[in-house]
Amino acid sequence: MSGATAEDEGARWADDVREMVACAVAALAPAAAPESTALWSVPAGPLTWSCWETGEHLADDLFAYAAQLAPASPPGDDDVPFRWESTTPGGPANTIRADPAHGPAGLLRVIDACGGLLAAIVQVTPPHARAHHVFGRSDAAGFAAMGIVETLVHTDDLAHGLALDWTPPEPLVARSLDRLFPDAPRDLAPPWPTLRWATGRASLPGQPDRSNGWRWDGRPVLERGERGAG
Repeated sequence: MSGATAEDEGARWADDVREMVACAVAALAPAAAPESTALWSVPAGPLTWSCWETGEHLADDLFAYAAQLAPASPPGDDDVPFRWESTTPGGPANTIRADPAHGPAGLLRVIDACGGLLAAIVQVTPPHARAHHVFGRSDAAGFAAMGIVETLVHTDDLAHGLALDWTPPEPLVARSLDRLFPDAPRDLAPPWPTLRWATGRASLPGQPDRSNGWRWDGRPVLERGERGAG
């Protein structure tokens, strides 16, 4: 962005997180009525987790990214030691859980709240701050992009499981793809199919299958040559 300050860029990423989470919650809202509760027990698209577990995992991702940035001195080589645990065999290990008594609508409120936490932390985190992530030590913009990617792909998983329509916002897809997947091809498909390939959910002509493993590069662009940064 020409003439933009680092603080302007942080505010833009914070707004992107808010927009992304709002789009996701709106897309999932048709399945939030009490009579739809049983639908959330089916698998979320290609995942083995149920839709409920996937929704909790998404909320937990958003919370965890906020938590990494929140300390006065963010951890550079480990996670903030919240307790993570799985409540079902093979289920996601989370800190965040939604109270089932509040149904799917309550779960969407938890996702919305955790997205709000991430956006708020991103907006106030100094541009020089760095925090640990297993895919590369990152700044606030990187953690915002991680939250956006997680929201994009898990909303897609949920939409498949819940038989809902889902049209992701292409500008946010492209921006997060550029930030986290700099080596992904740009000339084979639009940004959304490319992001789905990058996260192991689709194929691209002539590109390797990533369904058995993939990663992003969370490091700031100018630090990607520093091999010890991750």
